[in-house]
Amino acid sequence: MNSFNKFFLAVFCLLFFSTSIQSQNKEIDSLVTVLQNHKEKDTLKVDMLNNLAFKHIGIDRTKLIAYSSEAKALAKEIAYTQGHAKSLYLIFISHITKGEIEKAETTIQESLRLYESIKDNSGIAKCYDAIGKLNQYRGDYDKAIVYHDKAIKIAEKGKNRENVANFFNGLGSAYYRKGDYDKALKAYQKTLAIYDSLNIKKNHGILNNISIIYNLQGRYLEALNNYQKSLASFREKGDKKGIAITLSNIGVVYIRMEEYEKALPYYFEALEIDTALANKKRISKNMINIGSILKNTGKMDEALDYYDDALLLSEEINDKQGIYSAYSNLGSLYTKQEKHELALNYLKKSLALSISLDRKGAIGESYVDLAFNYYNIKNYKKAFENVIKGKEIADELSLLKTQKDANLLLSKLYKNRGEYKKSLQNFETYKAQNDSLFNKENIQKITALEYEYKYRLRLDSAKITEQQLKKTVQTTTQDLKKSKQNLLLGIIAFLVVALLMGTIIFFLRLKSEKAKTQNVIVEQKLLRSQMTPHFIFNSLSVLQGMILNKEEKNSVSYLSKFSKLLRTILENSRHKIVSLADELTAINEYMALQNLGVNPPYAYNLTVASEIDTVALKIPPMLMQPFIENAIEHAFPNQKEAKQIEVTLTSEAEKLVCTIVDNGIGINLEKEKNQRNKNSLATKITSERLKVLSKEFKTPGEISVKNRATFGEQGTLVTLVIPYKTDSVI
Repeated sequence: MNSFNKFFLAVFCLLFFSTSIQSQNKEIDSLVTVLQNHKEKDTLKVDMLNNLAFKHIGIDRTKLIAYSSEAKALAKEIAYTQGHAKSLYLIFISHITKGEIEKAETTIQESLRLYESIKDNSGIAKCYDAIGKLNQYRGDYDKAIVYHDKAIKIAEKGKNRENVANFFNGLGSAYYRKGDYDKALKAYQKTLAIYDSLNIKKNHGILNNISIIYNLQGRYLEALNNYQKSLASFREKGDKKGIAITLSNIGVVYIRMEEYEKALPYYFEALEIDTALANKKRISKNMINIGSILKNTGKMDEALDYYDDALLLSEEINDKQGIYSAYSNLGSLYTKQEKHELALNYLKKSLALSISLDRKGAIGESYVDLAFNYYNIKNYKKAFENVIKGKEIADELSLLKTQKDANLLLSKLYKNRGEYKKSLQNFETYKAQNDSLFNKENIQKITALEYEYKYRLRLDSAKITEQQLKKTVQTTTQDLKKSKQNLLLGIIAFLVVALLMGTIIFFLRLKSEKAKTQNVIVEQKLLRSQMTPHFIFNSLSVLQGMILNKEEKNSVSYLSKFSKLLRTILENSRHKIVSLADELTAINEYMALQNLGVNPPYAYNLTVASEIDTVALKIPPMLMQPFIENAIEHAFPNQKEAKQIEVTLTSEAEKLVCTIVDNGIGINLEKEKNQRNKNSLATKITSERLKVLSKEFKTPGEISVKNRATFGEQGTLVTLVIPYKTDSVI
């Protein structure tokens, strides 16, 4: 970033953040002024003290304790039971934030007793919800769920729908920690729906919770999108606790994507905030995550220091979840260092603790981590037993990363047993899952999302600041009517600031447009290159099968034809466009390769309309081949005779139309939608390519896949409208 951009960005940040902080401080200062002027010792003063304490939750724990303690003393003095109970509830929040469990337990029980004595159902429900959160902290999730349910049932009888939403959020948190992600998502979605119906703009915390589950399921783009929205909202409010939690969650996304350099700044900022808030539980969590980054970047000694400190802190406050995380990560570190006895010790501890906490997701991860360590010391029997247990849990909860790791290990174990077919199946599943987690297209989209989000945030903030400046100038103008000189100075100041903001917006928009243009070019290159490794992998799998079946003649012939076809494919894939004649040659060679050793062979027919000049016509490579491959692999599972594949190219109203027809079993679209991991990537990749190419070539590009049964025929019909370039007219 050059000095000019840095100057404007610095001015912009100063204007935006100073406005947000001043707004928050002004509200608190106003309450403090009213309190100072109120001399009577009455219920109103207790309420004001409690209100001030509430305003400092997540911002300043010292003032939270001071105001709530003063409210408690005064309420007790004047026998104001409701105010006394509320002050105790606020003191509970300060204790639980610092990890003072015993003090928190005593305080919330006393608050509940007072609310029950005056039959205040709203207060009783809040105490039940708080007790539920306390049990979550202790790791007793079943008990926590009972108390959250109690809170919801009481709240639903009243009129405060916002409380119902808050209690559903607590219930979702308990289900999440227990590992029941489906129930957790339902609870969070109910919370979000109630907030939306009440037009309450505090859904950032719920978006955070939903995103945590998305992150575990490998839905990184959705998780990151929600986290960025939450972070902007928390920063605007000045909610330090919310900012720290969201920063830490964003770091988790980048760790799972193995983008460690991006994750580290988020964790350091979160650690700094949590240290200022004296939140020991979150300090420990951030130290563990920083240790994980150092471990994965090869800085083992530094990582070990962070893990040891985090473990000591978690043990000090009896945070079982933190202790589990420390055990698990220490086991992983010692595994990398090949200190297998130490690794086994910590991994067994982490498994036992995750079972005692009844956290299914953690149990699944622990089994798989333990299995990898047994594999490393060549105890293949125990490795197999543990990985099977872990995979069952990962499949049940759709934990994509754990599924991926389990399939990779199973592939190695089956290979060790000599069961090559099962080894290959598990490896193919691992590769498909790994592609879905870490493919470059998703990473590129996430990068684009980050840039677009930051651009919009700055643009929106600039607009807000500009509106505030306009309002300030209007007020100043009215106050300074008596002084023409001051009025003139006010107008000049406004024009200077407006010019400054306009310049910032202009440069941000210009930079955004350049980024979008570059993104389209990069995306097209990426999508074009993805098909080649997919085809090569499938072909090598066929060749491996021949070798394992000891089909020597077929293997040699297949390898010869494959090398010839590979040269053609690689040559074509280097270019953005190739002649239609070259592409058809590659397809013919591919079909010849596929018919090798197949009895009876596929009846393959290629027809090109006479008006199409195959030499002059230029098209993107590797558009038709994937669908021919799909027909070969999926259309004839049990069909031995009369296997037909017909490819026809025609020109219709200046459109280049390719139809691929087979007489196989036909495609069941609904079933295909439900088989996420087993789906071919061909349709998705080709559809994305066609969208980009259609815009660039300025000719139609689209795809449709239909079951021929709808026409009273057998098989599948794929229709491609292919974008093209040519000097002649078809």
